[in-house]
Amino acid sequence: MTTTFHIAPLVYEPEIIAALSDLLIETVEHGGSVSFMHPLEEQVAASFWKSSINSAIAGERVVLGAFEGAYLVGSVTLLLNCPPNQPHRAEIAKMMVRVKHRGKGIGRALLKAAEEQALRRDKWLLTLDTAEEVGAAGLYEKFGFQKVGVIPDFALKPAGGLTGTVIYYKKLN
Repeated sequence: MTTTFHIAPLVYEPEIIAALSDLLIETVEHGGSVSFMHPLEEQVAASFWKSSINSAIAGERVVLGAFEGAYLVGSVTLLLNCPPNQPHRAEIAKMMVRVKHRGKGIGRALLKAAEEQALRRDKWLLTLDTAEEVGAAGLYEKFGFQKVGVIPDFALKPAGGLTGTVIYYKKLN
């Protein structure tokens, strides 16, 4: 059975903040290295997403959601606020897909939508990093991102212990 979903920019609404918070908590609970530690409290997750959506309103990022009907099943953030000497660059961040929805093309669709958003803003070089042990390196490589290298012991895993981070880039033009 094929999953039908759509991608849309996210807005500052209580239901969206709650859905993003739930997605972030689930991701961290299942070992996703997205800057937070387990257990992640709901108010901490909500505070992060409120700030993130406010940053999107200010034009500093784009937060995209993947929906199955009205249910948020994934999200990715495109960071646009790079230094003045990097006007051509954006960064992919907080790529998350609900555990039971992984492997259904949602991550690829989110990346494609992020690339389209980047090109609309004349951002033709994308960068990202992902955890060495449990990150989405395979997805990024299949989507054309080039591995630059690994920084060992870069961050704590959500349940503790260190993991390296893999650095990637992709030229869009």
